[in-house]
Amino acid sequence: MRARTEHVAKTGGGACAAEISVAVLGGAWKPSILTLLHERGVLRFGELGRELGGPTPKVLTRQLRELEEDELVIRTVFAQVPPKVEYSLSDVGRDAMPLVDELARWGADYASPQRQGERCGRTPSNSEEK
Repeated sequence: MRARTEHVAKTGGGACAAEISVAVLGGAWKPSILTLLHERGVLRFGELGRELGGPTPKVLTRQLRELEEDELVIRTVFAQVPPKVEYSLSDVGRDAMPLVDELARWGADYASPQRQGERCGRTPSNSEEK
């Protein structure tokens, strides 16, 4: 477990256990990495980068290391030349997938055009009244 995650677990778990989930799953590309590994099984670093289509190698490395330290991802290194490294979900990572899926569903609902109008104060009822 990463030091940051451990700190949140020790200090914030009682007050708001959701903070632990955010500490582990929050971050650039983490939900996307987990989803891709869940869908595809085992992927190498380059495959992950290509499939995600956006993170720099530095960002992807950092996110994978954090996911590995928090025990959601397994990094398997093969002793060969050139080096071969594969990433897959751990049992903990698989257990997190219903939450990641629900976050994706909630995000899609939150970003829907109808919801955008509500946040801006333009609901169908009050915009028709004006």
